[in-house]
Amino acid sequence: MKIGVIQASTRTEVNELLYKSVQKACDPEDEVINFGIFPDDSEKFSYVEIAVMISLLIETESIDFVVTGCSSGQGMMMACNSLPGIRCGFIQTPQDAFLFGRINNGNVVSLPLGLNFGWAAELNLQYTLDKLFDGDFGVGYPDNDAERKREESQLLIGLHQLTNRSFLEILDSLDEKLLKKILSRKDLYQFLVENGKNTPLLEQLELKKD
Repeated sequence: MKIGVIQASTRTEVNELLYKSVQKACDPEDEVINFGIFPDDSEKFSYVEIAVMISLLIETESIDFVVTGCSSGQGMMMACNSLPGIRCGFIQTPQDAFLFGRINNGNVVSLPLGLNFGWAAELNLQYTLDKLFDGDFGVGYPDNDAERKREESQLLIGLHQLTNRSFLEILDSLDEKLLKKILSRKDLYQFLVENGKNTPLLEQLELKKD
C-alpha cells in the first residue's frame, strides 16, 4: 500500500513527527511518502487546498491511503469529504482509528494536530496510528457482526460513487487560480505524473498546468 502524509501549513512543525509515526505504525512493506507541508516551504496551503491535493492523489490512483490533519482536524475532514474520491474519517483516539479502519474502510484520515496536542501528544498520535494500521481494512468489527459491517461498508462506497462526480468531471469548474497553485507544487505534480494510473485525468491536468 502507498500511504501519503500531508497536512496544512498551520501545522508544519508536526510534519516530521506525523511522517515518522506513520512509518512506525504501518506494515514494513508499505511505502510512505511525505508531501509536507514542510516548515521551510515558502508557499502556504490552507486545509481546503490540501484537500484538493489529496483528492488528486486519490483520483489519479497515485496513492492508496492518506494521513492528514489541520489544527482541529475537523475542517480537513469536511473539505476532504466535499471532494471526489475521498472517504475521510476524523480520528482522535486509538478506538476511533481502529473502528474506522475495520468498519468504515475509508481512504483518508484527518487528525487534530493542534487542538489538545500538548504534553505527551506524540504518544496518543502513535497509539492512534498503530491501531489504524492494526490489521486489514474493511474486515468488520466485532467478529459476530463483521459480515453486516462489511456489507454496510460496501453499500456506503457504492452510494459515494453514485452521488459524487469524478475529479475529471469537476476539473473545468474549479477555480483556475486554486488549481494552478496546487499544480505548481513541483514534487506533488511530479509524483502524480510518475505514479498516476488515471490517464485521462493526468492528460487534462497537464493542459491545465500550462
